Amino acid sequence: MKELELQSLSPGETRALAARLGALLAPGDLVALRGELGAGKTEFVRGLATGLGVEADLVASPSFALAYEYEGRLTLVHLDLYRLTDLAPEFLPDLEDYLGGPQVTAVEWAERLGDLLPPDYLEVGLTITGESQRQIRLTGHGPRGEEILAGLTAVVHEPLN
Repeated sequence: MKELELQSLSPGETRALAARLGALLAPGDLVALRGELGAGKTEFVRGLATGLGVEADLVASPSFALAYEYEGRLTLVHLDLYRLTDLAPEFLPDLEDYLGGPQVTAVEWAERLGDLLPPDYLEVGLTITGESQRQIRLTGHGPRGEEILAGLTAVVHEPLN
């Protein structure tokens, strides 16, 4: 498991970092987002969308719906599990399709997946460090997660804005 830790000074920098990540993603990739309310998870998904060729302004937090799908270079599925206190059996088939399908999946509150979280994914932890500043810790899980992280590490040293 490899990690990369970065500081973002603004929502724009967070989106720029995520856009670089989105450009590296392939069918079946999963990005697991963790962080408290207001940490920037949806902003991060807006950046992923940009990197996948989706208009970022279309991305909304799906807190009142389980998922939104966006078409771009690849389909982006944006899941928000905040309102799910437990994974009821009726949700499991849909979740498993999203987690194992040919699209890129970004999951807010991914810790709620428990054992459903696949072994290969990129974890993105966002921590509030100031009004607009965030600490972003990216962790590659499994061979593909580490491959994505290595690709991002190669392009992240260039200025984000």
